[in-house]
Amino acid sequence: MSDNDGSSFVWFLAGLGIGGLVGILYAPRAGSETREDLKARAEQGREYVRTRAREAREQASGWVDKGRDVVTQQKDQFKAAYEAGRQAYQEATAETAPPKGL
Repeated sequence: MSDNDGSSFVWFLAGLGIGGLVGILYAPRAGSETREDLKARAEQGREYVRTRAREAREQASGWVDKGRDVVTQQKDQFKAAYEAGRQAYQEATAETAPPKGL
């Protein structure tokens, strides 16, 4: 079994070498052209990622601003309801309180 595993690995390495050689022989462009093309595509990919990251940051910032507005609005509404309730309670207790001096 171990002999079979060793020969399989050798055949794998041989196939890898042959595939690399065939790839070099049938390459449509020279190595320098291929490297320039890869470099240009890498730069395009980097620019795309930067653009998407900037857009995501702007979108997240917009969501944060909207969230702050909603929280502030809810806080103001709660404060107004609390004050209205307190005032109504004070008025109700003032009406039902016995007169002073009796």
